[in-house]
Amino acid sequence: MQRPSEMNTHVFHRSLLTTPPVAVRGQGLWLEDAAGQRYIDASGGAAVSCLGHGHPDVLAAMHRQIDQLAYAHTSFFTTEVAEQLADQLVRTAPAGMSHAYFVSGGSEAVEAALKMARQYYLEIGQPERSHFIARRQSYHGNTLGALAVGGNEWRRRQFAPLLIDVTHVSPCYPYRDLQPGETPEAYGQRLARELDEAIQRVGPAKVLAFIAETVGGATAGVLVPVPGYLKAVREVCDRHGVLLILDEVMCGMGRTGTLHACEQDGVVPDLMTIAKGLGGGYQPIGAVLAQQKIVDAMSSGSGFFQHGHTYLGHAVACAAALAVQQVIERDGLLQK
Repeated sequence: MQRPSEMNTHVFHRSLLTTPPVAVRGQGLWLEDAAGQRYIDASGGAAVSCLGHGHPDVLAAMHRQIDQLAYAHTSFFTTEVAEQLADQLVRTAPAGMSHAYFVSGGSEAVEAALKMARQYYLEIGQPERSHFIARRQSYHGNTLGALAVGGNEWRRRQFAPLLIDVTHVSPCYPYRDLQPGETPEAYGQRLARELDEAIQRVGPAKVLAFIAETVGGATAGVLVPVPGYLKAVREVCDRHGVLLILDEVMCGMGRTGTLHACEQDGVVPDLMTIAKGLGGGYQPIGAVLAQQKIVDAMSSGSGFFQHGHTYLGHAVACAAALAVQQVIERDGLLQK
């Protein structure tokens, strides 16, 4: 057998200098490559495999679904499993979230949320709103819209000419930015004032939304919001009629001990993006959770969301995600 590093490959791998080991099986914590080497998947891939590999209940749900129906285009059909997954997610979401919009991953979820924000203001007669405010040292994905709102300079730099103009404010990073003698609560209020000032500079009538990771992830490490910060941010957004989008692609779906990280601060965003632990790696899936007012504005206006992908609400992906969420709930994994 050829060793992976000696293989010729036509796959456009992330690194073009080496070919990674060929993964052939996974069970629980373990992955195994073609040479028989075993690895502890301690990080769950990209913070994805929240139930480990090969969970029998998830595999059984996927088998049942693929034997029944693998795919039906969402322009023409819905599926029982997509409806059940949406019911599950809305039932367990913060109060006010009424609908789930299914996509294939985190970047797609962020793109959809950005477009939802724009269309919401068009529907309610505020077309002048076109500007996003985000945070430095943030990560929201690698598609162009997500990259634009993200604050990872290394990822943004070579694609900067292709990105929309976004205002970036400070992250909530007390380890670096807490001033001598400043309490965490006062620091959070200072950051909220910075957001308020940024909205004032751009013009309150021009700002669509403030987007932030509830807990910082891929760019700055685990940045937990200081007490009162998210509530202060929510108040600033409400005062200016600006939407709050919380990106919980990495930190959500149980990774912080509650299903959604924002629950711990008692804050409900207007739009929330989820992925990764949503489907546990068994299928590519992400979602945007939307408040009722967003959906109502579109349903009473144009009547549709002007967006879409081929694999929206893919039946097998929804079946996998529903099974993952049912296992988390049934087995009390959040409490454990």
